[in-house]
Amino acid sequence: MPGADLATLLTQVARGDHAAFAEVYDQVWRAASRFDAGKGSPMAWVATIAHRRAVDRVRSEQRSAERARRTAAPLIAYDEVAEAVEDNLDRERVRRCLGKLTDLQREAVTLAYYGGYTYREVAGLLGVPPGTVNTRMRDGLIRLRDCLGAGS
Repeated sequence: MPGADLATLLTQVARGDHAAFAEVYDQVWRAASRFDAGKGSPMAWVATIAHRRAVDRVRSEQRSAERARRTAAPLIAYDEVAEAVEDNLDRERVRRCLGKLTDLQREAVTLAYYGGYTYREVAGLLGVPPGTVNTRMRDGLIRLRDCLGAGS
């Protein structure tokens, strides 16, 4: 309980927590020499102590969070670089495997997956029946799967 802010401790005291009362008593006891009745009531003085302890606690948490963020920053940068390298390698593998498809398969797959066209739209663009596009796409995707090793 040491280090708890006074407002939290007073809430615990209100619930009958004897250890919290001892902590409040210790905090007030240590600061009692600074109490000036001419500046305000004892309750206002205790509330000021509670407020200052709460502000200190918030600032401490903020500093701790900032230290943790600074410590994690190099790890985040490393993760981003590693992810970018992995993405580049994946793109290169896909490009290499696309090169192993027949021209007809590559054209259909490229229009559908990179061009964003539906099978029916690909059929219209290529001037072939939708069933032909479906066959080219199926065969092309099977070959891509095998080339990329996703089938094993």
